[in-house]
Amino acid sequence: MENKTARLTVLIDPRKKKAFEQLCASQDLTTSQVVRQLIRDYLGQHGVSYGAQGALDNPKLKRPAPR
Repeated sequence: MENKTARLTVLIDPRKKKAFEQLCASQDLTTSQVVRQLIRDYLGQHGVSYGAQGALDNPKLKRPAPR
């Protein structure tokens, strides 16, 4: 697990939230554990690293310079 944490607030349909919570509980996982894994998988699928320097130094995430 990461050393530091940050909060991510997500708006979701209440029915989906309840179904997600029930599924996670049935697998003896917390919703936070599953969301963290989903984020790691998504970053990996797109070749985005998030190591010591973090995503800020990742060329795939660079924004174009303002004109």
